[in-house]
Amino acid sequence: MTAPLDRQAPMSSGEAAEPLTFDIREIPFSTRGSWINLSPIVGLHTTADQVHLVSHVNGMHPVFRLGLERDGAPLEAQWWTCPSHHEWRTPDAVVAAAFDGPRTLRLRGRGAQLRLTEAAGELTPFTGGYLFLDPVDQSMVLTSYETGRRYCVRMLRGELSGTGTEALGRSERSVLLGDRTGDWEAELVEATTGVRRVGPRRTFEELVEAGAEAFATYAAMVAPWRSEDPATTGRATYTLWSATVAPEGMLGRESVLMSKHWMDKLWSWDNCFNALALAPGLPDLALDQFLAPFDHQDEWGALPDSITHSEALYNYVKPPIHGWAFARLRQASPRALSRPELELVHDRLSRWSDYWLTCRRVPGHVLPYYQHGNDSGWDNATTFDLDRVVEAPDLAAFLAVQLDVLAGLARELGHRTERWERESEALVAALLDQLWTPEGFVAVGASSGRRSGTTSLLTLLPLLLGDRLPADVRRVMADKVREHLTDHGLATELPSSPQYEEDGYWRGPVWAPSTALIEAGLRRSGYDELADEVSRRFRALCERSGFAENFGALTGAGLRDRAYTWTAAVYLTLSAAAVGAAGGDLA
Repeated sequence: MTAPLDRQAPMSSGEAAEPLTFDIREIPFSTRGSWINLSPIVGLHTTADQVHLVSHVNGMHPVFRLGLERDGAPLEAQWWTCPSHHEWRTPDAVVAAAFDGPRTLRLRGRGAQLRLTEAAGELTPFTGGYLFLDPVDQSMVLTSYETGRRYCVRMLRGELSGTGTEALGRSERSVLLGDRTGDWEAELVEATTGVRRVGPRRTFEELVEAGAEAFATYAAMVAPWRSEDPATTGRATYTLWSATVAPEGMLGRESVLMSKHWMDKLWSWDNCFNALALAPGLPDLALDQFLAPFDHQDEWGALPDSITHSEALYNYVKPPIHGWAFARLRQASPRALSRPELELVHDRLSRWSDYWLTCRRVPGHVLPYYQHGNDSGWDNATTFDLDRVVEAPDLAAFLAVQLDVLAGLARELGHRTERWERESEALVAALLDQLWTPEGFVAVGASSGRRSGTTSLLTLLPLLLGDRLPADVRRVMADKVREHLTDHGLATELPSSPQYEEDGYWRGPVWAPSTALIEAGLRRSGYDELADEVSRRFRALCERSGFAENFGALTGAGLRDRAYTWTAAVYLTLSAAAVGAAGGDLA
């Protein structure tokens, strides 16, 4: 089993050490714009012993397994990774990889060979890879049914050999780069039907330098402040940068995936938190994140649940936090949005709001309903234990806030506002009249009328309404926030609840989006000191446990996917606010 070197290990090439390194078993090695990465994570909760080339075209698919060897014997190697390149190291050999643009991986070795073994292992009429030697340039080409792409391996210096070329059925298919002692260099290109090179090739050293410079430029724009923990800030920024893909397939804009592990999609509320982290330094990219799901808005005005390279799913939706997010994006952006941009957002938000008002209300009811916990983003929260189809307090609050933002935008553009203002007032009145109890807000079955419990943090999200809620209601809710606050952050289920689970997804763990929304709601409701504490504990959690999908609320352990962009984004947003509040250097 290979293991990462110490995070501050020097580069073997003799260049100055880069301060930022990371464990490739947690954060994949990739580059902005690429749909491929290097990682030992090859599937849902599946970690291999070796680093793989993984593609996210048509889903997450391991393409090649990469292993060092000499004279046919495998070599144990340590892994060392920084934003510009990845290395496999042994006491007397080193093999390195760097990106040459988003589709090409340059590979270089000294003292060891690198074997690229096709991951599927079997070619069927509809699955697996086919390996052949291109008679034109003597490159090795692997075609993949899973990705619908081909992978061209060409030697630039040294020897190239293949095993299993033109083999059918079950067979080892592999490409061996280099000889046992000499220096060698190769490139691996993900392509459709052909590879066209424009301009001269850069040296490996030039690629490393260009990769480091590209990331440093991005980091200076996204996280320019002076942090007490620059390594965590750097890894958060790299998590966003490396998970960004170029427009392709269903994604018509440059987009930040939730992860380049198995959560390789853009969900239609996750995008909002990534947009807010990008807005101060990269406002155009931030606006693209915000608008990406609106490119797939259906005839009813609904957004897809998720989008990835080759699919947009409409079996669920996500909550309407987009009005709240857009208002914050405008506040954070260093440039004013143009009239056409504002008109576009007004149109999209109008249709999205109309969907909830016309398609998601029981006749005669004021409050809209979720059809499943997945619609809320809190898939299995205890709020949905009695009934899945519920009129929920968070939904009413989100939609009321969105209608307020929409009314303001309409007023600014000279459009009618009356409907949005009227519906917002009605939603807040019904929220308080129908869903408030002495124990707090509840959800109510849209058909059954049964009340949910109050132990989920979801029922405290109406804090986002701020002073539109009565002071006594806000006070009760702030007290309940304190009950959810552990040493590591906000538990999504009360730790004292019988339904609490340490690794229960939305039934206990700390999550970034719920933290961000509660923190914002506390500030709107006049509880700044409590909001500061929520922010501080979440930032400390990330500094200790990285950017996991979620975290154990009692242990602080990172859970599930370990390179989640919305976690990194919320960390950056809260860190920027904390530095600004403390009078720190934001330049």
